[in-house]
Amino acid sequence: MVCEKDPLVQKVCELYEKISSLDSLKPCKDVNKLFTQLVVTCMPPSPIDVTKLCKRIQKIRSKLIRLCGEAEGLLESHFSTILASFENPLHHLHIFPYYSNYLKLSQLEFNILTKHCSNVVPRNVAFVGSGPLPLTSIVLASFHLPTTSFHNYDIDPSANSKALRLVSSDPDLSQRMFIHTTDIMDVTNALKDYDVVFLAALVGMDKDEKVRVIDHLAKYMAPGALLMLRSAHGARAFLYPVVDPCDLRGFEVLSIFHPTDEVINSVVIARKSPLTKQSVEQPLGPTKLPNKFFDIEMFNPLISHVNLMEELDIEEKL
Repeated sequence: MVCEKDPLVQKVCELYEKISSLDSLKPCKDVNKLFTQLVVTCMPPSPIDVTKLCKRIQKIRSKLIRLCGEAEGLLESHFSTILASFENPLHHLHIFPYYSNYLKLSQLEFNILTKHCSNVVPRNVAFVGSGPLPLTSIVLASFHLPTTSFHNYDIDPSANSKALRLVSSDPDLSQRMFIHTTDIMDVTNALKDYDVVFLAALVGMDKDEKVRVIDHLAKYMAPGALLMLRSAHGARAFLYPVVDPCDLRGFEVLSIFHPTDEVINSVVIARKSPLTKQSVEQPLGPTKLPNKFFDIEMFNPLISHVNLMEELDIEEKL
């Protein structure tokens, strides 16, 4: 069992104590310094299996994931507010420190979708947990899927108000980008309308919450629709929840991408299993595993706190 004697675990626990003692997780030099140290600690490939952590470290990991989620939300909210101050917010997305990472990530995800969509362009895409700065939807809609409608779901009305201000002045995206303030667990038949559903890494902060959401999507998504999820592997699982193939009941897992560089999130692609008489009459069954797992190299991080301090200094001068 992995426990406090492991140097990596010791470092993570030390950083957790410092982060949890902060008065606020809003972007600033102190916050960035600690999260930078945390990301750098967890980034190198590691054989650690978080399922084998002792109970005390499991509790710390769970709390740390929630702290990371709160910090990411505050970072996105901070920059969404700044962007909304411009007449045309979408013309200034480059001021967000990791906009270039979103460009590269979206290119990768578009390539994945193209591979598994059989050259059929998705008409309707849903993003669950879009937040105040829905960059994945914005970038995909702007550069890769120019005729697709994007439906962004978030439970936070404040986050959605900020997101709406970013796209409302754009003549194109204001007609194709929709913001829904609702718990995805309350969305049923509407899920059948989506060819692709993205599930944000921090929707479902622990295993039980994540599985409940996945089971709900499996129940209501259209047969053949694609589900794209973000997970974590190795020590990176101290930062984000893990999605295991066995969690994807009712889906066929197509590919799992475990990055080996600066990217924090793994990416899981699955297809909603076709409805059969057996699947209707019986509970969700076991997942069909892919024949091959893929590693992605030279894949930049979706959200990373590295170098944020310098970029925040630049932002403060704007």
